[in-house]
Amino acid sequence: MAESILRYSEQLVFGLDIGTRSIVGVVGYREKENDFKVVAMAAKQHETRAMLDGQIHDIGKVAETIKNIKEQLERKLKQKLSDVCIAAAGRVLRTISVTAEQEFSKELVITPEHIHSLEMLAVEKAYEEMRNTKASEETSGYKFYCVGYSVIHYYMNDYQISNLEGHKASKIKTDLLATFLPEEVIDGLYASVERAGLFVANLTLEPIAAINIAIPEKYRLLNIGLVDVGAGTSDISITKDGSIIAYGMIPYAGDELTECIAKKYLVDFQTAEEMKVAALTQETIEYLDIMGLPMTVTKEELIETVSDIVKMIAENVAEKIKELNGDKSVSAVFVVGGGGKIPGFVGYLAEFLGLVPQRVALRGAEVLQTVEFLDTEFEKDSLYVTPIGICMSFYEHNNNFIFIRINGERIKLYDNGKVSIIDAAVQVGLPNEALFPRRGKSLEFTLNGMTRMVRGKAGEAAVITLNGEEASINTKLSMNDVILIQESTVGEDAHMDISELPEYNAAVIKFHFDGQEVSCPKFVIANKELVSEFYGIKDGDEIQILNYYTLQQVLDFMDLPFVSGVFVNNEPAQPDTRIYEQFSVRYHNREKEHIKFPAKETTQENEFDEIQEEEFDDKQEEELFLEESMEEVDKENKDQEIRQDVREDIQKEKEEQIFTEELEDSIALNDIENKVLSKEITIIVNGQAVVLKNKDSYIFVDILDFYSFDTSTARGSSVDMTVNGIKAEFTTPLHDGDVISLSWKD
Repeated sequence: MAESILRYSEQLVFGLDIGTRSIVGVVGYREKENDFKVVAMAAKQHETRAMLDGQIHDIGKVAETIKNIKEQLERKLKQKLSDVCIAAAGRVLRTISVTAEQEFSKELVITPEHIHSLEMLAVEKAYEEMRNTKASEETSGYKFYCVGYSVIHYYMNDYQISNLEGHKASKIKTDLLATFLPEEVIDGLYASVERAGLFVANLTLEPIAAINIAIPEKYRLLNIGLVDVGAGTSDISITKDGSIIAYGMIPYAGDELTECIAKKYLVDFQTAEEMKVAALTQETIEYLDIMGLPMTVTKEELIETVSDIVKMIAENVAEKIKELNGDKSVSAVFVVGGGGKIPGFVGYLAEFLGLVPQRVALRGAEVLQTVEFLDTEFEKDSLYVTPIGICMSFYEHNNNFIFIRINGERIKLYDNGKVSIIDAAVQVGLPNEALFPRRGKSLEFTLNGMTRMVRGKAGEAAVITLNGEEASINTKLSMNDVILIQESTVGEDAHMDISELPEYNAAVIKFHFDGQEVSCPKFVIANKELVSEFYGIKDGDEIQILNYYTLQQVLDFMDLPFVSGVFVNNEPAQPDTRIYEQFSVRYHNREKEHIKFPAKETTQENEFDEIQEEEFDDKQEEELFLEESMEEVDKENKDQEIRQDVREDIQKEKEEQIFTEELEDSIALNDIENKVLSKEITIIVNGQAVVLKNKDSYIFVDILDFYSFDTSTARGSSVDMTVNGIKAEFTTPLHDGDVISLSWKD
């Protein structure tokens, strides 16, 4: 053994099973994936009942026993021990099963960091569920800590997989089982170990430790239960479909039998314990009662004395197994631990689970087939399943607790080697929105029937320092780190005026009135009310931008009355006639000479207007005749009636919603015979009225002279062109009133 110690001294692992009745220490190493060699071993019973139901009651007494075990092992090993692996148990164990998933914008190669982030998200959900779950009478008043978790399944793009690392996926998911114990249980374990001069290198759960040895992975496809009956608690694990699906504990075990024997035969607890153990191998048990009198009891009598207690424990274990297994029995059960050796327990358990006796087995030395004892002082026994499993768990999960301070609060964190600041934030209940920049309220409204959303401004991210240095939420933590987090801020709420809308790209509509260019501000309707460009849009507003005026609105703008003989694009017009960008208006009446326009240089367009005025002299004479016939009517009253009718028409126009339908329903342009050498036509390009002029006839390419369409830089693979919904070429003829679509196409 000495040669092995020297050879493997750097690889030795120290595991300590701090049980209710005794403490067992194991030092060894893993040679292959599942083979374990026990180099040294020591065991000692508590001299007093310093522990009850897995909970340390007397830290000093337990620390003395741990120190004794440590010294025994050091003498065997001839070297000092400093780090130890332990396992937690307790009557108040809670497990929560959760599912968490993460989606990515594109497929990624899954790294260990992705997997850790996914698992921490699941643990966070378990904590949240723990906080939100109404406490039972049994658990009320406790502060719970996550002492471990087991991954039940991983999923890659919703496909179940055993290991995510290295695969490409756009979505990953996990089903995870998180286990919680009260703070008092963990604090008592750490205090006892540290008082004995040891440092906790790894922490696991007792049922996890036991199942890692008793039920290898190759058997976990089956629905099997493992029951480790100790002195203070009975630990339960359930496997199914290749995973450990549940853990549980009940506070009934061997001590209940010992107490029953002590009361029946009037002996102290230690003597009763010795009588219980003797009944496993002796037909007659001799003892001294509290009066000092020698007494004798047969094995059958003692077993009969505790039979009701054995039956009660078996029934509670069976009920817990069913509860953990979805309210149904398992296929088989393995029993380990000293408490399970009492005659009758296995039979009662099979009865309460509805299984044949052969499906419930007491596991002995065969459960340690992959374990070799180099310390010949001890022989293989199922009593040592848990301490050896504690050592093996060190290789699987390097778990521990670390203490840190966050914003002045001291907390304890379950450390799996990857614990970071965000884990600490989760532990103290700091919400995610307190860490990441928060945007102000968004603004949502409709524009010309389409939903539009403007996001609020982003706030400032949380300011995080670790031990006085700037850090991020992913910075790793160590023992006694100090974290300060200044929460993130909320940005300004979204705000937008009408003038900031991209669709409001031109604040005016320009048209020609009696040969002069006139600019009118665009009309904007918000919730059926006219508003200006300075109107601040509110959440839920219904906005319409109108790219036209009615004739009456133009006349009102110019402070002119409506009279007959007004032409729009050389067609007789009514007060409700719509006037779009670049339309021309001809206003003829006797007050025309009073209309004043700013002086303007003569242009080709002015000359063209003068030619038109000459060509229409004959027509003007007819109109003057009509005006004279109207003089018999009271002009002032008539104008008032017309203005009232026009106002009603304007109100109707304000309620119309969709610009395209309004445009297509309203524009009716017909050719008229002119006495000039060229003619104008009006077409609709991408919803906008465009006037083509200075030619006798027009083809599609002529649009580019009057409509802004950038062809200098390609913004697609080709240009999409249609005339009245029919695909067109650059040489396709155009006619008055045609509806054109022109855009880049990918």
